[in-house]
Amino acid sequence: MFLHPSFFIKKGGIMLLFLYKTVRPNFIKGGFCMKGSIQQHSKYKYYYVAWPDNGKIQTVSRYRGFLCRDGEIAGMTGRQMAERLLSLMRADVENGTFRIEKWKGETPSDIIPYLWKWLEEDGGSLSPATHKDYENSIKNHLKPWFEKNPYQIHELQYDVLCRLLNDINRTGKGKKNVIYCLRRCLVHAFKSNRIPVMPLFPEERKYNIVDPIIRWLPEERQIKVIRAIPEMHQPIFWWLKYHLRRPSESMALHKCDYDKEQNAFIIRRTFSAKELVQYTKTKKIHVIPCHSEFKKIMQRMPVHINSPYFFVHPHGKLAGKHYSLACMEDIWHKACAKAGEDIDMYSGLKHSSCSQYINEKHYSIDQVQMLTDHARRESVKKYAALQLDEKRRLMEGWQATPLDEVK
Repeated sequence: MFLHPSFFIKKGGIMLLFLYKTVRPNFIKGGFCMKGSIQQHSKYKYYYVAWPDNGKIQTVSRYRGFLCRDGEIAGMTGRQMAERLLSLMRADVENGTFRIEKWKGETPSDIIPYLWKWLEEDGGSLSPATHKDYENSIKNHLKPWFEKNPYQIHELQYDVLCRLLNDINRTGKGKKNVIYCLRRCLVHAFKSNRIPVMPLFPEERKYNIVDPIIRWLPEERQIKVIRAIPEMHQPIFWWLKYHLRRPSESMALHKCDYDKEQNAFIIRRTFSAKELVQYTKTKKIHVIPCHSEFKKIMQRMPVHINSPYFFVHPHGKLAGKHYSLACMEDIWHKACAKAGEDIDMYSGLKHSSCSQYINEKHYSIDQVQMLTDHARRESVKKYAALQLDEKRRLMEGWQATPLDEVK
């Protein structure tokens, strides 16, 4: 039990002790930490915090990555930096989160090993594609940056994160992916009591993300491309045209995913980074009615007894002879060349079919949202942004064809 000196009273040469008033060492009444002191290096003149820890005096000399000396931070003296540093260290003690390793500026950035440790521990909850993206973000962007800028985890505040964002050599969406990887890691650190609070992250506008223009084909030209595909490969492309799903979902579709009673497809699995996973990108199961035009095609499809997949590559070499994304893209681009088109597969199929419903068939945004099972209405509105024919009619003063609630 430790006693504060104020609890000793000297009276008439006799020291009286009030035993009922006891406190923890280096604390004053009320639970405020008074541990540590500010010192100045006799030779180099920078300031540091002398901190008693397990019988030893530890020295901490960096505040937010800057050495505590005059001229390091504009508007602050070296002593003022050390005073703030000491206040933060004491606050950690009061919050019950103090770790001396967090404050030792002499060590390399503790972010790098923690990023890898987090990815190893949390990786099981990530899809293979997301895990691969995070691994690339750490290896190619976060690790090199923190090697040049050896911040500690507790020093990652808004200003540091803005510097990191500006230095990431990727486009807006790519920058956001790297920062989101770091953010998810820091959430893990916060829940593990490694940091007392979550830092603020750069605002959305700082990423300079520009929404791409949706490219799409009118139905007549889209059909021309699909018909240019060898007949044995056409079914999977017709399915994508009529059912507005992702290519990875068509590749993963199993025979058992077609419900004969409902005449519908159950979308419950996909390929992620070339690995079959038993969930969709949104982690939701989607029930999609079989389009009547595709039903005719389906009835002519050959039966492959030895494969569980709904769409089978006749000459495929993968297990179950399912299609791969690279194979489908190769088939698509060859067909585009024959049809005189130049458009990627995703735009030529899903984007084109969705845009056709709004711009050619004049479905409402809500109706297309129901067809696609999009969770957010905003995701569908992008398909209504290119009503060029309607804009041209209005511009020229022609009688415009009314659109059904397209906003």
